[in-house]
Amino acid sequence: MRAVDIIAKKRDGEELSAEEIEFFIQGYTSEDIPDYQAAAWCMAVQLKGMTPAETTELTLSMARSGQQIDLSDVAPLIADKHSTGGVGDKVTLALGPLVAASGQPVGKMSGRGLGFSGGTLDKLESIPGWTAEISIPQFKEQIRRVGLVIAGQTADLAPADKKLYSLRDVTATVPSLPLIASSIMSKKIAAGANVILLDVKVGDGAFMQTMDDATALAEMMVAIGRLAGRTVAARVTDMNQPLGLAIGNALEVKEAIATLKGRGPADFTELILAEAAHLLHLCHITDSLEAAQALVRQKIADGSALRKFADFVAAQGGDPHVVDDPDGVLPSAPVVIPLRSPHSGTLSAVRARAFGMTSVALGGGRAQKDDKVDPSVGIVLQAKIGDYVKQGQPLCTIHARTQADANMAAAYLLPAYDWSPTPVTPPILIKKTFDAH
Repeated sequence: MRAVDIIAKKRDGEELSAEEIEFFIQGYTSEDIPDYQAAAWCMAVQLKGMTPAETTELTLSMARSGQQIDLSDVAPLIADKHSTGGVGDKVTLALGPLVAASGQPVGKMSGRGLGFSGGTLDKLESIPGWTAEISIPQFKEQIRRVGLVIAGQTADLAPADKKLYSLRDVTATVPSLPLIASSIMSKKIAAGANVILLDVKVGDGAFMQTMDDATALAEMMVAIGRLAGRTVAARVTDMNQPLGLAIGNALEVKEAIATLKGRGPADFTELILAEAAHLLHLCHITDSLEAAQALVRQKIADGSALRKFADFVAAQGGDPHVVDDPDGVLPSAPVVIPLRSPHSGTLSAVRARAFGMTSVALGGGRAQKDDKVDPSVGIVLQAKIGDYVKQGQPLCTIHARTQADANMAAAYLLPAYDWSPTPVTPPILIKKTFDAH
């Protein structure tokens, strides 16, 4: 078998066999196949696509390229939730404790932010002492003891994905749906969860800009999960404006804690209740989705989801008092200024990507992989699409390190808003659901 023949076969639009895909992926991982041939193969996939069977075999081969975690000795079902990335997306911070408090273990490996999309680990690391660096035995033990663990991805988890992604980034093949789907799902499968809920973001602040692309990606990943023997469901959710009100690491932790106390923003609360209930129903914790919805509401009302968050934080070295005194425990920015509306009217646009990029510019994210993150900075919205604002009313509050940074952020953010003289209907948050079959 030769790499050049496999490249030619895909170039000509033919379907690759499982053996051919395995040969190519393992050969590239071991460096027997060079970057230039892998680049040609990626471009062939970009142009010709892959069948569901091919994409599944690619996903499984990428998962086999490194360590695979077996969680079957921990619990019969381990749940995971994965988002394709957005602005203000702190869903895991609230959903994980809520699902675990409802009796379903959650084991998740998360990433850091790069570009305008925030990272779960960066958010949690704003809690003093909290660490994502835990071993696989510790990962398993914490699931048994606490029911919830969120850790950093180990270096040898799906190494083929790491190599391929770096190559795709410089060869104009990042948008390939089979390569996106296999990148996400190979890590999920290697990490050991067997029930996975995918949140595919769509819109201005998402990597998927159109409903067609988001729908195709969601359908592809659900199909991969089914063919790989996992229970996978997906939702397509709106990311044309930031999710919730807070954008920035410590600010988003505060919002997640407020939500677990029953005092979160309406859209964020709606999403975590819906996704937590969906995941519990997939795991057969309840007989119906309605019962799952009632259960998650109860776990917020009785405080058990909040206590689970505190237990989880403490288990990974963080200060559990963050749930009682988030303002005292979490870092805060020295400069806080309002951005005031220059007009009266109803907001018709609050462009999510501009807020994500501004948070990065303030120091809350990374332009380069090794940039240091300031957990205190960010933005808190005071109004969203459909809200009427008067001239001079605060649109948002900017949390910055210096006055100059705050002024810079204000100049970036004002063009992200549009006003309408007539009422505007807010966007639908949950646009589509693809259930497991």
